[in-house]
Amino acid sequence: MMPAARESLLDAAYTALARRSWSTVRMVDVAAAAGVSRQTLYNEFGSKEGLARALVRREADGYLVGVDRALGAHADARERLTATAEWTTSAARENALVRAMLTGCWSERLPSPTLSAVPSSSAVPAQRRADGPLPSPGDFVAVVRDRAVAALAGPGAVKPDTADLARSCELVVRLALSCVAAPPGEGGVGELVRGALGPAK
Repeated sequence: MMPAARESLLDAAYTALARRSWSTVRMVDVAAAAGVSRQTLYNEFGSKEGLARALVRREADGYLVGVDRALGAHADARERLTATAEWTTSAARENALVRAMLTGCWSERLPSPTLSAVPSSSAVPAQRRADGPLPSPGDFVAVVRDRAVAALAGPGAVKPDTADLARSCELVVRLALSCVAAPPGEGGVGELVRGALGPAK
């Protein structure tokens, strides 16, 4: 199957999920909305659970692309971390799947695939990847922290020199996640992050 058709199916599933709970989303409707046969949908994803896993994986990847974009958006380290925190809270506010992945709070409306890997016999490489382990909230903290450290410390940084930076990056990620769970007041997450990191150097 062409990657474009897979994306169309995932887009159709995401749109269906925005309108109704996952338990009432029908594979035949997703296929029709994407303009392919139901058999094509099953060939690509294997099952509704396979479709759910692929959808969650895509949204996780999209969130992490945004993290990388935020980390590259400024020269100043504080502003890079602030942009990352702001992206995290906005992505979670706008995307129920991202919010569920970051917090571990899966509502009854959403699919809730198991995070551990599932046996995969799929011939589709993208589906085999989706059948692998899905990130938990703790995994996201570690991945975003490590990407932030790599972006801020630069290539070849010595491990002991990055320990304080890693703590600061993790603090920012956890602060952003707390703002997802309990949205901040005036000033938003940016003000909180700048305050937590202290004055600019």
